[in-house]
Amino acid sequence: MEFIDPALLTYCEDHSSDEDFLLKKITRETQAKVMMPRMISGHLQGKMLELFAKMQNPKTILEIGTYTGYSGICMARGLGKDGKLITLDINDELETMVRGFFEESGLADKIDYRLGNALEIIPTLSGPFDMVFIDADKSNYSKYYDLIIDKINPGGIILADNVLWSGKILVEKGKKIDKDTHAIIDFNTMIQNDPRVENVLLPIRDGVMMARKI
Repeated sequence: MEFIDPALLTYCEDHSSDEDFLLKKITRETQAKVMMPRMISGHLQGKMLELFAKMQNPKTILEIGTYTGYSGICMARGLGKDGKLITLDINDELETMVRGFFEESGLADKIDYRLGNALEIIPTLSGPFDMVFIDADKSNYSKYYDLIIDKINPGGIILADNVLWSGKILVEKGKKIDKDTHAIIDFNTMIQNDPRVENVLLPIRDGVMMARKI
């Protein structure tokens, strides 16, 4: 997932605002107790999400894919006054851990944590949203986008993680690709060709697509 030289990555982290005790704790416990801990946002991406949220000063954020709560806490720290983060995840096995982290963050009253199928939950949400972070099953990225684009305020931003997909999006001609890679390629192409947004693909970690609704 990391495309940057490890020494340069360390330099970037050393020259970014510190990861606090709680975020370090979430990272440790995720690595120790949860399968596929690489899915956690981590220091650089977490700080990026927090700063984007602070710059956006959003009233409502939607997160699709809570995992262990790291990214949600980072974004919730950037909410505007009386702001709300709605975060969706299908894995109820992590619920106790995640709710514990949200309580420890002091932001539980700002976080609406819902368990279930996001494809079924999103149509029930009225919005509008000022910021959306998509970091769930890759095969449904385009469906999530279609469900939320009309619920985004003008000037609102959509961020989607893992859009470089460990480099697998660079497909050699004639080479067969798997379903998730195909889904990410289709998603990136859809964003690039959508006249409703302006976008940039950031080579941070495993790639973050940022689209701003015009």
